[in-house]
Amino acid sequence: MKFHGYFRSSSAHRCRIAFNLKGLTPEFQSVHLRRNGGEQNTPEYRALNPQGLLPALETDGLVLTQSLAIIEWLDETYPESSLIPDDKDIRAKVRAFSQIIACDIHPLQNLRVLQYIKGDYGQDQAAADAWCQRWIGDGLAACEAMLQSFGNHGNFCFGETPGLADICLVPQVYSAHRFGVDMSAMPRLSKVFDACEAMPAFDDARPSVQPDAED
Repeated sequence: MKFHGYFRSSSAHRCRIAFNLKGLTPEFQSVHLRRNGGEQNTPEYRALNPQGLLPALETDGLVLTQSLAIIEWLDETYPESSLIPDDKDIRAKVRAFSQIIACDIHPLQNLRVLQYIKGDYGQDQAAADAWCQRWIGDGLAACEAMLQSFGNHGNFCFGETPGLADICLVPQVYSAHRFGVDMSAMPRLSKVFDACEAMPAFDDARPSVQPDAED
């Protein structure tokens, strides 16, 4: 099993957490998103993932892309320590929460979007940061409201053990901190984040401790 990722990629971060929760240690191949115009744009990587995005997972001749698809595949292939609830109603809520982050928030802060805003629209870093603050803040506020309405007061998003929702939340909170998003009105998300970060599976997946980490 070979995993193509980058220390600062939120999508790769999700997969690292899932690997750790499953007790898996795939071979790691760093794909630097900025060096030489972005290694994700090389013909070699595009042959692996035509979309030119991270992550990608190679396993037994199979190539998987998109972090949520990879995580669901891992959960079905290695069912111990399940990441997705059996209850169909809670499972739907978990997927909705996760998709708010992976489908609605994260794409708007993606590197290629920020490069487009600065390059094609002539905006500076402050404008790009304000853009991220707006969309990350709005999305996480919706996630906070979803958890509040669910009524679970355990340590994690939808139960007493971490799962897909928590895996998606933690990297997004890292991005929120990076772009200066005010999370003071999001106590449930902050509580879950702290509980997750206290676990080795999450702590060992932090961007700053990855082999390709940079300042």
